[in-house]
Amino acid sequence: MAGTNAAGPAGGRESGQYLQVQTTTDSRAEAMELARLAVEARLAACGQVAGPVASTYWWNDELERAEEWFVFFKLPADRYEALAAFLAERHSYDEPEIVATPFVAGSASFLAWITDETRPGETDIPRQRGAASPAGVTSGSDVSG
Repeated sequence: MAGTNAAGPAGGRESGQYLQVQTTTDSRAEAMELARLAVEARLAACGQVAGPVASTYWWNDELERAEEWFVFFKLPADRYEALAAFLAERHSYDEPEIVATPFVAGSASFLAWITDETRPGETDIPRQRGAASPAGVTSGSDVSG
């Protein structure tokens, strides 16, 4: 694709170095809070909430149906264990869904952004006001909406 700045099948990086991790929750509020806390702790470069979705599953030998929200996280593969431990500790479910899918390809600039934003121990250094993020949102904009 033109403009993706991807080099080869993994965007110039080895395939599987980056993951999308997903979980589900029974409320939008919990989904938003998990996303915020994980990103704030730099366990993921971004957290996206989508839903509601209709889920059907077995739980305690009963067929259940529920309305749930997805939370998707983008992160380097070496941050998976820390994110999984965080989700297991903070999630309201007894057995939360925590699954990871490796990236097969991605633009080099987006993958570099994921790495930069998940450096452990890094302090928040404000970006220049008006600087565009990879999603096209400028710093200083309210994206909590």
